[in-house]
Amino acid sequence: MAETDVGSVKGKEKGSGKRWILLIGAIAAVLIAVVVAVFLNTQNSSISEFTGKICNCRQAEQQKYIGIVEDCCCDYETVNRLNTEVLNPLLQDLVKTPFYRYFKVKLWCDCPFWPDDGMCRLRDCSVCECPESEFPEVFKKPLSQYNPVCQEGKPQATVDRTLDTRAFRGWTVTDNPWTSDDETDNDEMTYVNLRLNPERYTGYIGPSARRIWEAIYSENCPKHTSEGSCQEEKILYKLVSGLHSSISVHIASDYLLDEATNLWGQNLTLLYDRVLRYPDRVQNLYFTFLFVLRAVTKAEDYLGEAEYETGNVIEDLKTKSLVKQVVSDPKTKAACPVPFDEAKLWKGQRGPELKQQLEKQFRNISAIMDCVGCEKCRLWGKLQILGLGTALKILFTVNGEDNLRHNLELQRNEVIALMNLLHRLSESVKYVHDMSPAAERIAGGHASSGNSFWQRIVTSIAQSKAVSGKRS
Repeated sequence: MAETDVGSVKGKEKGSGKRWILLIGAIAAVLIAVVVAVFLNTQNSSISEFTGKICNCRQAEQQKYIGIVEDCCCDYETVNRLNTEVLNPLLQDLVKTPFYRYFKVKLWCDCPFWPDDGMCRLRDCSVCECPESEFPEVFKKPLSQYNPVCQEGKPQATVDRTLDTRAFRGWTVTDNPWTSDDETDNDEMTYVNLRLNPERYTGYIGPSARRIWEAIYSENCPKHTSEGSCQEEKILYKLVSGLHSSISVHIASDYLLDEATNLWGQNLTLLYDRVLRYPDRVQNLYFTFLFVLRAVTKAEDYLGEAEYETGNVIEDLKTKSLVKQVVSDPKTKAACPVPFDEAKLWKGQRGPELKQQLEKQFRNISAIMDCVGCEKCRLWGKLQILGLGTALKILFTVNGEDNLRHNLELQRNEVIALMNLLHRLSESVKYVHDMSPAAERIAGGHASSGNSFWQRIVTSIAQSKAVSGKRS
């Protein structure tokens, strides 16, 4: 009997041991399968990041933004289609023309709010001088006695103010009430070739860079989250947030991957971390794009009739043709005739007060641009803030289409900033639309910390369970 009991116990122990071996083997097989899946997924993601090619079927799976863009009159699908097929190709050609290539800017300003202690890590932070031989003939003038030196020790050309006022028929020298810079003060201005100074990563990081955005958001355009907030109170925040998103997109799309070898490329992890993981930032990017597009199309008559004279007849005719195509494209008019409806604003008793408040806050934001401690960042910050101020001027300063035809006055520099801003936003919208699936796969599924490997395993297990749950 004892022997039988012992044999029975031994049999049970052997059966239990086999079950444990099978269980451990099953767990090990699952873990190996998960690791292999994660590895293959990472490899595929890396290839997508390197080549920039995305499978169309995966794009279809990643359509996160559908329906009407909040506070606008167009849906995401229409915006993406029109931007890809019509607007982006036209704007790419437009900003390369002599008229839109050169921007007049005051780079040498004292910060009115705090000492300028911002330092850039890279030489790319400074603005390259524009050789005098590249200027249109009507811009040329011998350098005056005032000859500032940029951060890299290169002289910058100064331009006679008379060339700015008479180069184009119909352009005025009136100042923009929405911005702080006196655009008529040519003595402290210099021309910069925007093609030689692209908007991209500069190494401008740290407390100085953070202080700029903190000052903009906290003091001048707080986020109105209450249900009782009116649309007018939300506009400035959404515009600045959309511009901030666009800037982050351009940094991620042209990033210094390896400083030692000067290797530049895409940083899709940064794109995800700064923009894509926050749906409101993507929404505000689209909102800002449509807001500026509405300003451009509203000023169709004014912009279409202007003279874009630089001394190069062929290029000037091309510029005029491109502008007309942008402002009056039939596909855009048919699919999205009013990208943003400004007519429904400022209707209540507080309308005039809110408009004055918005104008004051935006003027303060434009003044903060003088505090940016990176010269190239200051250049693009000033250009895009002036472009946004010009859009605000077109939409909110002159009431009604009829009054717009008779009362709107724009400087040449305002129009250059407006169209370059629209191009920057167009590029950002296209990049987000094209690269979101790859960025989501690369950065969305894992963290950049030391335990990202195990987090990827947990994520993959969770995804496998979700798939199994759906199938069952």
